[in-house]
Amino acid sequence: MANQVKISQLLPYLKGSVRGQITKIRYSRSDKRMEPTSIFIPRQESKDLTKKPFLNYNFGVTSKSYYDSQKLVASALFNRIRKIDINTCQEKDIAPFYVCDLGELKRLAVKLRKCLPRIHPFYAVKCNNDSRLLRAIADLGFGFDCASKEEIDQIISKNISPSRIIYANPCKSIPHLRHAKDVRVALTTVDNLDELVKINKFHPSCGILIRILTDDSSSTCPLSVKFGASLKYAKEMIDACKSLDLDLKGIAFHVGSGCNNFNTFAKAVQDSRELFNYAERQGFKMNILDVGGGFAKFSLEQSSIILRNALDSFFPEAENPELIIISEMGRYFSSSCFTLAANIISKRSDPQKERLYLNDGVYGNLNCILYDHQLVQPKVLTSGGQFKYFDNLGTKENHVNSQKTYSIWGPTCDGLDCIISRIKLPYEVEIGDWLYFENAGAYTSVAATSFNGFKSNFTCIYVNSEY
Repeated sequence: MANQVKISQLLPYLKGSVRGQITKIRYSRSDKRMEPTSIFIPRQESKDLTKKPFLNYNFGVTSKSYYDSQKLVASALFNRIRKIDINTCQEKDIAPFYVCDLGELKRLAVKLRKCLPRIHPFYAVKCNNDSRLLRAIADLGFGFDCASKEEIDQIISKNISPSRIIYANPCKSIPHLRHAKDVRVALTTVDNLDELVKINKFHPSCGILIRILTDDSSSTCPLSVKFGASLKYAKEMIDACKSLDLDLKGIAFHVGSGCNNFNTFAKAVQDSRELFNYAERQGFKMNILDVGGGFAKFSLEQSSIILRNALDSFFPEAENPELIIISEMGRYFSSSCFTLAANIISKRSDPQKERLYLNDGVYGNLNCILYDHQLVQPKVLTSGGQFKYFDNLGTKENHVNSQKTYSIWGPTCDGLDCIISRIKLPYEVEIGDWLYFENAGAYTSVAATSFNGFKSNFTCIYVNSEY
């Protein structure tokens, strides 16, 4: 049958236990036998993070390499597409799909604990609200950064204590604020006096973090254009908290998503110290510092050095034993867990380059190109039905058959639906072949739409390389 991958192509690359794990792949919505809780430490729901220091987790030692993980991801990709006959298949058979390696979370947690041992992460649900991902993150003992009633309810529905939620939206609607009170979410961020008045009326017992302005001009997605109080205004807010008898817990900042100037962390920590000192003079004993997000897996070592040094300088642990330092990490935990595969549904040849049309694009799971300013790098999964994933990993000698130039487009009728305008692929591809995108877990599926009638009916295959 046309464009089918032969299983004999894959097996030579899978050795020992990895080959055996092919039978352990679990599919979403159809297999409940494997839960991510099987490898993570037990939950500890009773801890109130607004009053007690963060827990000292022991994640154990992980011996799994990046390549071990990729071999398991490869087997999941292969098993999903190997029986598809492009000539007779249904639309659902070639729908875009993800492979999520939940084992990656443990490795990321170990790396974070090594680089920033004082920080307790609160996962930003807005980044990726995949249900299995959230459960696995909860089982690591981390908290959650929620920005709406719906996100709060999604976390609470998993029997996660509301004490592990920060309502990290400086501008909340009154119904959402009342709901936070009803479900006992007791920590939020604020950046203006009007919000303090609102909280005093509708949720007066809520703990408050004043969110301050940062210089995030070099970040991929700057946030200070919308949120953040200047130092002068933040001091006015501290005074207002005293007048209104509100529960001021600490200071929060966010250097922007995809931060590129890590010195911004140092300045923000210094400004926070100034406000801690001012609040203490007003009679407050603040004990929470929220360092926000902006972290990425591939730059954590560099950014953590600057942040760690700033924290040790302005908030030395010996002098601040009760200080709880939290972060609002989203991209760091979700991005590298997910691989997205999409099918080539059409092709158009031009003299200079060829156009490829996928069944996913910027209005679907690749909306990160517009929303998050990501530069995605498609790779060839199959060429003429031949499985090429391992060639991309360099597990065998690459015999590059082509260096054709392509532009790659999504399925809608909008000319804006361009995935990448120019790229050279090492293999020729045809209608029915597959491309894949690594690091596809941040700001992708969570914002997919049904524009032009192309519904985001994707599935996710879950594997666990730490199991």
